[in-house]
Order: sequence, then C-alpha cells, then structure tokens
Amino acid sequence: MRAVALMLMLGTVVIANAEYELDYNASLVANAGSGDFAPTYMSSNVHGVLTQPYSTMLRASVSREMDYDKRFSYGFGVDVIGGYSSKTDYLRYDGNDALWHGHSEGPAPVWLQQLYGELKYRGVYFTFGMKEWGSVLLNNSLSSGDLTFSGNSRPIPEVRIGFFDFEDIPFTRGWVQIRGAFSYGINMDGEWLEHHYNYNSSFINTNSWYNYKFVHFRTNPEKPFSFLVGMQAACQFGGTYKEYVNGNLTNTEEGKLRVKDFFYALIPIQQSGSAYYEGNHIGSWDVMGRYRLKDGKEIKAYYQSLWEDGSGIGKLNGFDGLYGLEFKNDKEGIVDGVVLEYIDFTNQSGPLHWAPGDFDDGHLIPTPATGADDYYNNFFYNGYTRYGMSIGSPFIKSIIYNTDGYMRITDNRIRGFHLGVSGHLFSGFSYRLLASYRKSWGSSMVPSIEKTHTTSMLLEGIYEFKGIPGLQVKGQFAFDSGSLYGDNMGALVSISYRGLLKL
Repeated sequence: MRAVALMLMLGTVVIANAEYELDYNASLVANAGSGDFAPTYMSSNVHGVLTQPYSTMLRASVSREMDYDKRFSYGFGVDVIGGYSSKTDYLRYDGNDALWHGHSEGPAPVWLQQLYGELKYRGVYFTFGMKEWGSVLLNNSLSSGDLTFSGNSRPIPEVRIGFFDFEDIPFTRGWVQIRGAFSYGINMDGEWLEHHYNYNSSFINTNSWYNYKFVHFRTNPEKPFSFLVGMQAACQFGGTYKEYVNGNLTNTEEGKLRVKDFFYALIPIQQSGSAYYEGNHIGSWDVMGRYRLKDGKEIKAYYQSLWEDGSGIGKLNGFDGLYGLEFKNDKEGIVDGVVLEYIDFTNQSGPLHWAPGDFDDGHLIPTPATGADDYYNNFFYNGYTRYGMSIGSPFIKSIIYNTDGYMRITDNRIRGFHLGVSGHLFSGFSYRLLASYRKSWGSSMVPSIEKTHTTSMLLEGIYEFKGIPGLQVKGQFAFDSGSLYGDNMGALVSISYRGLLKL
C-alpha cells in the first residue's frame, strides 16, 4: 500500500508540474487605397481575408499544433477576425419597380475564419472544421497560385483525411513515395451569393457541397534529383439552382444529394442513359522535377495542366497550363527564393462543344466535339469560388469583381507571366516582391470584344524585433494598372504578436 501511495503521490506531482502549451496570435491590420477593391496581389492567396480598398481589422487566434514526431497527437484552433471594411456597389434588379439599382456589399463586421480539430495516428491525419490549407505542390508565398486548390478563398467547413507527409510505398525500398488526401465539405456562402446576385439574368446556385482529393507520387527525396507526378481533383455537387430571365424566376432545381452522389463526387461515373457526370468536376495533372545542389540550394521545374472534363484529362487542351521554375536557397540572403511562372488558358480544347446525345435531332452530326472547356465555369454551378474568391488560380478574375452581379467567371481565357522574389536585406528584415502581366480574351463561351490586360505588383517588407520575440511589423504597397481590374493602388500596415501560452 505504501508503494501504491508513493506512486500516486509521484503521479500527482508530475501532473501538477506538466505544462500544456497553446500558440496564440493577435494582429492589427489597416489598409487604404483607390478603386473598388484592394489591389489583386494584396488579396491573392491570403484565404479571402482582405478584399476591400479600406479596412481596419483585428485578428486573434489560439491553436495547438499536432506533434508530428509522436505516434498519436491532436490539435485544434480558433481564429476570429473583426473590424471595419469599406463596401462596394453592386447592381441588382428589382422586379417590383422594374429598375436596376445599386446596393453596397462588403465583409461582415465579425466572422469566424478558422475553427477546427484534428487527430494524427502514425502518418495519417483527420481534420474536422474550417482550417486554412495552401497548395500541396507550389510555393504559397511566391507562386501565382495552384490551379486546383490555392488557398485564395476562405476555408471550407469540411472533413479531411490523408497522409500528412509522403509515405514509402511497400516493396519499393524507399524509391517511390505516396502522399494524398480527400475531403468533403459544404460551402455555406449562400447568403453572400444572394446579396451579390443581380436577380435579372443567368442563374445562382447556393449551398453546394464540395469534394477535394489529390494523390502524388515522388521518387526518393534523399537523392540529388527527385521527380513528382500526380493529380488533384475537385467537385461541386448538390445545391439549389435558380434561373432568372428578365427578372423572373423561371426554373428551380435541387442538385442530387444521395449517398451514392458522395461516391460519384469522389470517383466520377457517367450516369446510365446520360451523357453527363453528376457535379462539376475540375482538377489538374501535376508534374515536378527537383534538383538539389551540393551546397543545399534547390532548383524546381513544374507543370500543372488544368482540366474541366475528359478532353482536358486527355490533354486535348493544347499548351494550356501553368509552367514554373523555382530557386530556393537554404540560407538567408539577399535572395532566398525566386519563382517565375507562365500561365496560359487560351486553348480550352477549342471553341466548340457538340455532344450528339444532348439533342433529339436524329444525330445529324454524329461525331462529338469536346471543346469549350470554359475553365472554372459550369452550367449548373456558380464560378469555382467561395465568398467570391477563386478556390483555384487567383490569376483569373474572381466573381467578387463582377459588380453587375453575374455569378460566373468572365475572364478565364488568359495568358501571362508571374514573378515572385523573397529575401533578407539584413537580419530581422525580410522582403517579398510579386509582379505580373496578363491579358484576357474573356471566356471561351463569351469572348470579349476587345482584349483586356493588367500589370500588377506588390512589395512587402517585414521587420521582426529581436528584443521582443514574436513581435513583427509588416508593410505592403501594391497596384494594378490596366483595363482588366482598372487602375488602383493601395498600402497596408500590420503589427502582430505571436506567443506561447503555458498552462
């Protein structure tokens, strides 16, 4: 009994002295500028946090990170944003008085940006809730953005399971590794869509569900040269579709949401007696080669081929895709990293689409022509966005910029270059430069009469105080110049503090 009592006393002492650690972060952000929206680079790849030309926001978060060195671990996080943001005028059609009128819309005064819990066992993780995810392939800080899932929009409430890192494939002796994940979620941005839609023409789809998955294979990363290949895919399904013609509601349909539809979203299967697949499927083929120099520096070359349907999967969309080169320095210096990318979406499998099975005309033209891919658009679903910001590439014009209340992507036939550079000018001070030029010809279904263009740039500097670890000040200057987004510029200043709370 004395031994048992001694063990209990020792256990009590250990528990009493154990520390429970939480990460916390608080930041104050203020930006001001011209135009109806913040410059595009100020809004891109920041999870939909900042879109307006004027705002003052306070952001606070508490989280516990999983310990990836342990066999079993857990984590969670809560992230709240609130403050003032300017509003933008959108057009709306009022059927009662048959008039177009403007109404102002902007972010809510307070919103929940992240709320999640997660578990890990060995190499597998499970996450439930809203969590910010970035690209699984590209440099989230310097790239123009992943074509399938970029981290450009607000996080989606979802359930996600996958490998948190690459795992060796059995019997390959470490020469081939695999990484993948899949998730199901629901957009829950219906109120935003209803407030921004024009209620005059085209359609609106609310409360759609979302599925995302990817699988990548990689050769041995310990070798100087390694190679990666795989695919990402996403699907919009379910939801409520409403079509308006001249201000009148002419059609309402409910997207299928049966148990088997969740399976069809994960693995597309053509429906019996139909030429269609359920849901809006979009994704990319991903290829990357990496070479590590003897001094630790790395050079990467990568390619993402965007697809909307079978023609794109079969690579019938010509030269379309994202082509990139990345340099990464393993030490801090004047240049830590460089990304150069070329983006081309001008082919889209040709301008014509003809599916004989869609028409009961005796099939006068029996040969199908699978073109007019119309990237990020679908006949039943809004443009591939959440809260108006593109889930895929930020390089295309998101629907939040459609002040006429149109719910589809208007400029997806684009071509352009992107450059990203980062480095440290001196200890404690880092910088980031983003610059691009792009041209647009409208969309494959609705070409623009005249091509539009824009030149965009962002210059960012961050200073971290050595005497107060966790405290940093950030400044940004950005602009857009051209006919695609209009001429606007803006500046941003933020102060943030990150610390560790021990309980």
